[in-house]
Amino acid sequence: MNRLHVVRASGLYLVLCLVSALMLLPFAWVVFGAFKTQGEFTANPGGWLPESFANLQNFVVLFTEEGFGGILVNSIIVSAVTVLANVLFCSMAGYALAKLPFRGRSLLMGCVLVAMTVPYVALFVPQFLIIVQLGLVNTLAGIIAPMLVMPLGVFIMRQFALSIPDELLEAARIDGAGEFGIFFRIFLPLLGPAIATVSIFTFLASWNFFLWPLVVAQTEDVFTLPVALAIASQQANTTVYGLLLAGAIVVLLPVLILFLFLQRYFIQGIATAGLK
Repeated sequence: MNRLHVVRASGLYLVLCLVSALMLLPFAWVVFGAFKTQGEFTANPGGWLPESFANLQNFVVLFTEEGFGGILVNSIIVSAVTVLANVLFCSMAGYALAKLPFRGRSLLMGCVLVAMTVPYVALFVPQFLIIVQLGLVNTLAGIIAPMLVMPLGVFIMRQFALSIPDELLEAARIDGAGEFGIFFRIFLPLLGPAIATVSIFTFLASWNFFLWPLVVAQTEDVFTLPVALAIASQQANTTVYGLLLAGAIVVLLPVLILFLFLQRYFIQGIATAGLK
């Protein structure tokens, strides 16, 4: 029995290792390609390894000639403001929808669920007209505005809030605490896993967002990384593959680092939101 169990476990691990290797192959190709020259891509398009891993020319070009330093700052500002706004506003909405009894609460929650199902392209034109009326075209504020509150963030916060005992909040009210005091001093500190989950989802959405910044940003000083990467990879009507792959590494690294730091809270938050 024990031997059979060991054989089954070994087979499972072998399958998982093979699947993991297959999933990592495209990522490995991107990393290797970031060190190749355009001549290497032309001479051997299907080749894997670069002639030298010391060739950092693609990264140098990105930050010296393409201005990725300032563009990286733009992406960090957009993502940081978006994450902070979603954590604050979505947690407030989740607190109200889960813990405050008021007329129309179920209807509002239904609206949040409906908003999660609406395709983004259906909202694109109305959002752009509003941004034009507000005079925010070609500004970072115009890029950030539509992402300040995401329906998925409200849903996750509300689901996690349901797991917090009502008795804890009632005890605070009996002691004389107001709703803002209860929210900031008791409720918000208990939302660690939910905050991590919303932060990662929001960061991914804002960091990788391409279509909206492409339309709103019209000059290089307000470009974000995905927009700048798409433009930089096209030179003289030719795709510069090394530049494109080096830019993909620059875009990917912050996301990977954030997930590695928050993965434990992220998994816990997903599990909690899914069980309620």
